[in-house]
Amino acid sequence: MDLGIADRVAVVTAASRGLGRASAVALAAAGVKLVVNARSAEQLEQLRAETGAEVEIVPGDLGDDHLPDLLVERAVDRFGRLDIVIANNAGPPPGGAFDVTDEQILDAVNTTVLPAIRLVRAARPLLVAQGWGRVCLIASGSARQPMDNLVLSNTARPASWGWAKTAANELAGSGVTLNLVCPGLHKTARAVELGRQDRPYAGDPADFGHIVAFLCSRHTSFMTGSAVVVDGGRIQGL
Repeated sequence: MDLGIADRVAVVTAASRGLGRASAVALAAAGVKLVVNARSAEQLEQLRAETGAEVEIVPGDLGDDHLPDLLVERAVDRFGRLDIVIANNAGPPPGGAFDVTDEQILDAVNTTVLPAIRLVRAARPLLVAQGWGRVCLIASGSARQPMDNLVLSNTARPASWGWAKTAANELAGSGVTLNLVCPGLHKTARAVELGRQDRPYAGDPADFGHIVAFLCSRHTSFMTGSAVVVDGGRIQGL
């Protein structure tokens, strides 16, 4: 299927590995030009070599207040436009409800929720002015259903979903869509961190990337404010 987004420009954060990288690769395969961010410039250089796409590399920590504005500026400076925003970041560490401290809860919000909000805020004026845009926030299945021993994620990810649902409604009719993607267990470094790398059933990050790319396509102009679960059927809520 032709996604109809060749020559569009996307910002993808946490793109050096895992689901962020898979999303960037899928967008590049659709002909999208990329502005990619992660802490490691070396891994981003590998991404550029792998895809052969036009790639602008912006290393840095998305938790830094200035970085969202910088990513938007670099997209405009390099490519003259911005069309797609993929906000991805690492999940908070595991822990039980009565094990985590106030500081850990605040840190989970500051590192998981706020960077995505800042990035979308920075991009919104450009997207609305041109009357077309796709925003995709990569979250977690914990936005829809709490996960055992992941109380920080269970707290922060639903907050992202609440903000995204409100923002999508406010953007409705502007030509800009905003959706959440809620992955379950995939074969990534996050699975290793959580000690789940040996689970018999886990998703392929490349498949996840294709779903993100489709959400950013010309075919999804009436799909907004959705939380798309990609978890192999783990979430059982109706």
